[in-house]
Amino acid sequence: MNGHATDIARRALAADALKFSWPGASAPTIDIDHFEVAAGEAVFLHGPSGCGKSTLLSLLAGVLLADTGTITLLDHDWAQLSGTARDRLRVAHVGYIFQQFNLLPYLSVRDNVLLPCRFSARREAQAARTGSSRDEAEHLLARMGLPRDLWSRQAMHLSVGQQQRVAAARALIGQPELIIADEPTSALDEDRREAFLDVLLSACAAHQSALVFVSHDQRIAARFGRHVLLPDINRAASSTADA
Repeated sequence: MNGHATDIARRALAADALKFSWPGASAPTIDIDHFEVAAGEAVFLHGPSGCGKSTLLSLLAGVLLADTGTITLLDHDWAQLSGTARDRLRVAHVGYIFQQFNLLPYLSVRDNVLLPCRFSARREAQAARTGSSRDEAEHLLARMGLPRDLWSRQAMHLSVGQQQRVAAARALIGQPELIIADEPTSALDEDRREAFLDVLLSACAAHQSALVFVSHDQRIAARFGRHVLLPDINRAASSTADA
């Protein structure tokens, strides 16, 4: 399928005439005419190593800025914002499940999940709608299958699979409009993987969060409403290592 969604009035994210090259590279890593995701839509993004998946995710989240073209999140153009404004927009409206998790090792599991609420009044208010943000953090950890006796433990003492689920709970807290997930099931066994997907997809559907989910695991593709093979939309896709 191509990079177009159908309901433009409800789109959460859009990229147009997008080009990006890493400094010193002889050719661009990203060259995409158009890609968009509607509110509440779950997109399974896949492709071989080197086709630009992780680079594209960083561009969509405003972590990197495109050389040319536009990326808009909720009609905010990342390139028109200062670095501080991009940080504020990202923490308020984007939940990012990083491939390397990016948990703070000396914070507790619970406090790692609560981090977005500490930096965004919007995320805090959304998380506390039915109680407190702490209650919501614990609810998400329980849904992710993390035992209560781990919630106060420092994140550095968790297994890789446990850290992956904590990172997902952190991304979901406060109902951000966009969830970006970079290989979030790579360390989970089959049962944990399916339970993880149940929580992630149901939370995004319930809150109408757009989801861009990158994975090499074709076994889970059927769980998603739209599939995008990145080389089909990225003219710069190559066989070099993914940035």
